[in-house]
Amino acid sequence: MSVRPRAADAVTAALAPMVWGSTYLVTTEFLPENRPLLAATVRALPSGLLLVLITRSLPRGAWIGRAAMLGVLNIGAFFALLFVAAYRLPGGIAALIGSLQPMLVLGLAVPLLGERARGRDLAACLLGTAGVALLVGASATALDPVGVAAALGCAGCMALGIVLTKRWGRPAGLVAFTGWQLALGGLFLLPLTLLFEGLPQRVTTVNLTAYGYLCLVGAVFAYTVWFRGVERLPAVAVSLLGLLSPVVAALLGLVVLGQGFTPPQLAGAAAVLAGIVLAQLPSLRPARPQRKESHEHRNRPGRRHQVRRTGVPSA
Repeated sequence: MSVRPRAADAVTAALAPMVWGSTYLVTTEFLPENRPLLAATVRALPSGLLLVLITRSLPRGAWIGRAAMLGVLNIGAFFALLFVAAYRLPGGIAALIGSLQPMLVLGLAVPLLGERARGRDLAACLLGTAGVALLVGASATALDPVGVAAALGCAGCMALGIVLTKRWGRPAGLVAFTGWQLALGGLFLLPLTLLFEGLPQRVTTVNLTAYGYLCLVGAVFAYTVWFRGVERLPAVAVSLLGLLSPVVAALLGLVVLGQGFTPPQLAGAAAVLAGIVLAQLPSLRPARPQRKESHEHRNRPGRRHQVRRTGVPSA
């Protein structure tokens, strides 16, 4: 892939984690308190059903199970474990463990996608994790083992979801594919929400507006461009884009909430951005001679005879 199309794909995909970085602000300032699973369900289920109704497309055959698995990994289990980690761990620790996701993608991409583990990708992952550590200022308090397990599970779900999405591709249009995962992930979250949180007794206009933002912008738009990026970019490169979320969350805290932004946090944000840019750079290794082999194949004697006879060379 040439530099310009890949850069455009990376910028487009980066819009998703930038939008997700606003989720913390929207949730804490404009939604009912202590309803994180409800926020996740409202974010996923209505948006998924909307896309399914628009596209009038449902998974079939083997893709019923695949879509369900991707919906749970990318949406349902990811959100559920994310909120468990958020409640049981300091925010900095949860973000730091989550930043290990690109390393997990790097490890999974070798056996499942056949991608080569480049030293530059590992350096980008380490740089991103170090940047998040500086950005969030992880505390040294005693850690809750359930929270740590949830944070690791959250990172593992998203990592496996990215790799399987690339491995399997998609059998339908991008919008329909996104709708399947949001709807199935939302259906996974719905019983958990009703069991552990229930519904709020009162919902204000501000709450409804915030839910609408999470649904239309945080889910429909963000996940559509995210899955487009997963499809077009290398697995590690797209997973590192997810580290933009804590950067945007910190910037919004500075601009909107007046929270401080220290020099170590500034250095951390710069390290995250450097790691992202490093992973997006195209490989300097010469490409495999696939084009040459294909050319030789087209020029075999039997092949030339077939072209002359039919007059139409096959693609």
